[in-house]
Amino acid sequence: MNRILKMVFALLLSIGILTGCQSESGNADQTTETEQNEQQEMKAEVVISKENGEEILQEKEIEFEEGQSLMEVMKANFEVEESDGFITGVEGVSAEEGEEKAWFYTINGEEAMVGANDYELESGDQIAFDFHAWE
Repeated sequence: MNRILKMVFALLLSIGILTGCQSESGNADQTTETEQNEQQEMKAEVVISKENGEEILQEKEIEFEEGQSLMEVMKANFEVEESDGFITGVEGVSAEEGEEKAWFYTINGEEAMVGANDYELESGDQIAFDFHAWE
């Protein structure tokens, strides 16, 4: 009788260990899948306008990879001209010679403090490029 109890105990212990191992590996698979979805879902919204938003030229939700600069993403999604790291034209709109206008951009409603080459996009960013006179 003692021998049967030991075998039943050993069997229950084995089942418990196997069940525990299976749950842990299932969670690991789920975590990996979640991380992959987060990487795939890196998105930002870009609005391109003129005259302080009076004329909207384009609105677009863009996908990007972690670590990409705003300049890289803009070039991949729009027709962009640049000079010395500054965006001088977007979608064919640029200042004519002598015209005191330029492209300015905001990040999440705040004026950008770095150039597009130096800004690393974050998921959920709202970027607004606007072509207007220097103020």
